[in-house]
Amino acid sequence: MKAPTLLVSDDAMLEHDTGPGHPECADRLRVAKRAIDARGFEHVRWEAPDPATDDDILAVHTPGHLAHIAGLRGRACAVDADTTLSPGSVDAAYLAAGAALHAARSVTDGAAANAFALVRPPGHHAEPDEAMGFCLFNNIAIAAEDARRRRVCDRVMIIDWDVHHANSTQEVFYSRDDVLLISLHQSPLFPGSGRLTDTGTGTGRGFTVNLPLPAGQNDTAYRWLFEQVVVPIGDAYRPDLVLVSAGFDAHARDPLADMEVTTEGFAEMLAMSRGIAARHANDRIVLVLEGGYHLGALAESVAACVAGLAPKARSDQGRPSRDEPPQDEPADAPQTPSAAPAAFLEKFRRAHAAHWPCLENQR
Repeated sequence: MKAPTLLVSDDAMLEHDTGPGHPECADRLRVAKRAIDARGFEHVRWEAPDPATDDDILAVHTPGHLAHIAGLRGRACAVDADTTLSPGSVDAAYLAAGAALHAARSVTDGAAANAFALVRPPGHHAEPDEAMGFCLFNNIAIAAEDARRRRVCDRVMIIDWDVHHANSTQEVFYSRDDVLLISLHQSPLFPGSGRLTDTGTGTGRGFTVNLPLPAGQNDTAYRWLFEQVVVPIGDAYRPDLVLVSAGFDAHARDPLADMEVTTEGFAEMLAMSRGIAARHANDRIVLVLEGGYHLGALAESVAACVAGLAPKARSDQGRPSRDEPPQDEPADAPQTPSAAPAAFLEKFRRAHAAHWPCLENQR
């Protein structure tokens, strides 16, 4: 039997205490794990990671940044207006990076069919030389760089559907063609980067694909963009490994953004991402948790993605659990198509078709 879906996490990440009222709180990880357990998935295995090593982190971050963060171990402080630390935060960050590494290594080594690293703090805003946006180390970039350095992959594709732009992931790989980044993000919104015309430099020109979206985009819009842009580019690139920065803050219930994606919409995006992996990467796909700040929406969406990786569950799959977060809002309503994507698709094509002629075939 094929190896099971691997879920990688560690309760020590709960020791990253961001303080009262902070959206990136320990309950995010608690409710996600409870929602997974409540579904009773078969062929799922939990494992705890080892912390990332300094060498792992230095593959992406500068020595000065590593020394700064490591020097804050055991302290409570703020590194910027949004990013606060408690005495357990630095150890949690090493574990978060280690979880992304463990997940990707397990999949590329054949120990697991696919994997989901359930981590905090998140990572995709942590610049090579600076912590920012709730993030200390860029977990997914560390995993992608490790796969390339170990020579287990020639081409890595990173799909970032978090509602905020993957500014650090872009910075790390901006001049390279061995890692393709596609970022779908609300614009304008923090961190203010990710312009359509930011496509890479040097040998990396064309291998950064930014899709800055106006507020209010729903499942139909995201599905359309995946079908018209993400999947054709992925099929043209033919990655050996697909990594997903799985943020769930584009959800309609999320308090930090203004998108209208539903739980089912995230499951659809995973299915299309997994299709790319199935066609080109021997189904090797790894998710790494990023944002998502409505506890109920986060829990539902994480569980839906795990179902997309490991769809078999016990007969009691549908029964609610006392540990699941309360459903304080009605179920997601059917959506009508957004008019916005058709209006800016031509801009996407003009920006990216020179690098990806496959987009011309989507007319």
